[in-house]
Amino acid sequence: MQRHSTISPLLSLPGAVPAEGRDEGVAAHYGDLFREQRALANGTGFVDLSHRGVVTVSGGDRLSWLHLLLTQHVSDLPAGQATEALVLSAHGHIEHALSLVDDGETVWAHVEPGTQEALIAYLESMKFFYQVEVADRTDDFAVVHLPAGSIAEAPEGVVVRETPQGRDLFLPRAGLEAYAAANGPAIGVLAYEALRVEAHRPRLGFETDHRTIPHEIGLIGTAVHLEKGCYRGQETVARVHNLGKPPRRLVFLHLDGSEVHLPGPGTPVRLAADGEEGRQLGFVTTSARHYELGPIALALVKRNVPVDAKLLAGGTAAAQETVVEP
Repeated sequence: MQRHSTISPLLSLPGAVPAEGRDEGVAAHYGDLFREQRALANGTGFVDLSHRGVVTVSGGDRLSWLHLLLTQHVSDLPAGQATEALVLSAHGHIEHALSLVDDGETVWAHVEPGTQEALIAYLESMKFFYQVEVADRTDDFAVVHLPAGSIAEAPEGVVVRETPQGRDLFLPRAGLEAYAAANGPAIGVLAYEALRVEAHRPRLGFETDHRTIPHEIGLIGTAVHLEKGCYRGQETVARVHNLGKPPRRLVFLHLDGSEVHLPGPGTPVRLAADGEEGRQLGFVTTSARHYELGPIALALVKRNVPVDAKLLAGGTAAAQETVVEP
């Protein structure tokens, strides 16, 4: 995955500790992870997501054209209404995830860091005779997240994507520091991720691998519209929905709080009754320390794992909650 080179200027704020891995370029936290989680849960502060890619699609055919390419029904998307959509492979595997909104003239989408170039290459290859213009706006715009309940105002003229989880602002990158000074406290991505895990919300590249289909991680109905066709991978979506079950399912794990270390992504998940040498039935996708729930995680497991089975994530005992029904 190719990464964008922009490093957030907010890493110069007091206490900022840089994030690593896919979230490199912004702050993991600003010195107090649990305080930041509480602030976010209470609707205060903002999260710097300026490392995410920003892609725009303009032109009179933008919605009808995207409707043919994405899993979501967007041909009649009202201006200002947020939605989520995927790009699938021919076999129905998830390749891209878009968080998007149309402002009446342009579709704005933010995507996982480093994925915008591949997404734009695909979109450009599908333009044909349609009146559309696709652009990478990552250099010019930074994504800032305001949590649900926030009373902070968006600057005039800024495109806003509002969801039940809060508002995403497509803020001119040159105004990021001024916005932070007026609307703090700044909150790191570790707090944002902990609340994401608590809410069972999957993320591309975390809860997905090269063979993930939307049914496995609960995206049917949220990012995939079942009453539209005409997009790549639609046959797989329809076949699994109508005739079968996905091979894996997403689960939420309450982890043993006495363990010092969290099981990282890729940690094998097994039946507790079989011990650490038992057959692997899945793997951890994201783990976090939550200010109220303690250590938690999301994991992908085989569909036939009993929903009441006690599990082991590596050597850590784990109780599961169903996210996707078997």
